[in-house]
Amino acid sequence: MTKKKNPTGAGAILALTILGGAILGGMMGQPSIGLLAGTGLGIVVAILLWLKEREK
Repeated sequence: MTKKKNPTGAGAILALTILGGAILGGMMGQPSIGLLAGTGLGIVVAILLWLKEREK
């Protein structure tokens, strides 16, 4: 019997970091910079999750 892999999705994490960045940036008066920072953080987390899944 082969073991079935269930990959981890990063879409929710990416969406939450983008929204969180926009909200925090808006509170600081720079929503665009917060949006970009949240997007960058989300991409890094998604790539790290993808690399972790490749090792399995």
